[in-house]
Amino acid sequence: MNEIDYWVSKVKWDANGTRIISMYVHLNEDNSVGVYEEMSRYDIIKYINDGYIFCSIIKQENGKWQKGNYVITDGSLLKNIDSKLPFIQTKRKTFVSYYHKDDSDYKKKFLNLMDDLIVNKSVEDGDINSDVSDEYAKQMIQKGFLHDTTVLIVLLSNKTKCRKHVDWEISGALNYKVGDSYAGLLGLKLPTHDDYVSGKCTYSKIPDRLADNFKSGYAIVRDYTTDRKILQGYIEEAYSLRKKNADKRVNSRVQMKNDTCE
Repeated sequence: MNEIDYWVSKVKWDANGTRIISMYVHLNEDNSVGVYEEMSRYDIIKYINDGYIFCSIIKQENGKWQKGNYVITDGSLLKNIDSKLPFIQTKRKTFVSYYHKDDSDYKKKFLNLMDDLIVNKSVEDGDINSDVSDEYAKQMIQKGFLHDTTVLIVLLSNKTKCRKHVDWEISGALNYKVGDSYAGLLGLKLPTHDDYVSGKCTYSKIPDRLADNFKSGYAIVRDYTTDRKILQGYIEEAYSLRKKNADKRVNSRVQMKNDTCE
C-alpha cells in the first residue's frame, strides 16, 4: 500500500456546514494526481477504517499540487479537513479581462489556481487578430467569447483602467443576456495595484464602467489571493449579485475608443 492512497481536492458539506457529505478523491499513482471520483463520507470512513490513507491537496499558482492535511475519522465523522479545500459546486462560466502587456503572468497564475473550479471562457493570446477593426473585435468579444459567460473577472493593476479592450469586455458582459440575466462582475486588485490590501478601492484607479457598477452595488471588488476557496467564494458572490442586484446594473457610458495610457 502507498504511503498515501487517495488525494482529496474538494469537499461537499451539509447545509449546516458541520458534516462532510462527500469528497473528490484521486487515486495516488506514483504521487500523481489523476482523474477524480466523488466518494461519499460513508465510503471514505470505511476505506480509512480498512487502513487506506487519504490526504488533502491544495493547488498552487504554478498549477502544481501541494500536500495538505491527512483526513482522519473517529468512526462516524471525517476530521482534520484542510480549511482551504474548495467546495464541490457548479463551475461558473468565467471570462478573465486584463491588460495583456502588464498582467499576463497573473492571468496565467489565476487560471492555474482555478482551472478545475471554473469553465474558462477567456480570450487567449492570438484569438483576436490585432489587425482587425475595433468594431469586429467588439463583436467577437461579445458574441463569441462572452455569449454565455456568467461571471466577468477583471484583474486590476494600475493601468487596467485605461485599456479600451477591458472596457469593451465589461460592457459586453453587461449588455449580452445570458439566459434571463447578465454576467456578474468581480474586480480583483492585484499586488501591483495601489489599493491592494489597503482596505479601500479608489474609483479613479479602476475602469470607469467597473466603478459605476461597484458604486451601485452590482459589482464587487476584492483583493487577489492564492486561496482557491476564497476566490471561489468571490466568484459565487458576483454570480449571485447578477440576479439579486440586476436593477443596479449600469452600462450607460459610451465605450472607450482609445487606450488612455501605454
